[in-house]
Amino acid sequence: MTGINIVLTTCPSTEVAESIARKLVDEKLAACVNIISSVQSIYKWKGEVCAESECLLLIKTSVDRTEELKRMICEIHPYELPEVVVLNSTDGLKEYFEWVNNSVKREV
Repeated sequence: MTGINIVLTTCPSTEVAESIARKLVDEKLAACVNIISSVQSIYKWKGEVCAESECLLLIKTSVDRTEELKRMICEIHPYELPEVVVLNSTDGLKEYFEWVNNSVKREV
């Protein structure tokens, strides 16, 4: 069974999250994007402790499309330095993994 990657990124609003999610799915870089609409993030940025309400995206993609997906996030994301964390998953429902991989296949 071929694995998949789950990519995490945060966004400043639901509108931005939906825009990024739609672009990634439209471009066949993601099979599915879940938007968790309210997470509280506390972090240090440029010497200051910040607290922000954000949306968390859980992006499902194939291993081969991950680098292109990361580049696209960096291109379209409004943050100066977007969070992009890749989690590799090698165990799960075989049929779901097949669906993810088929959904993001490049057309020849």
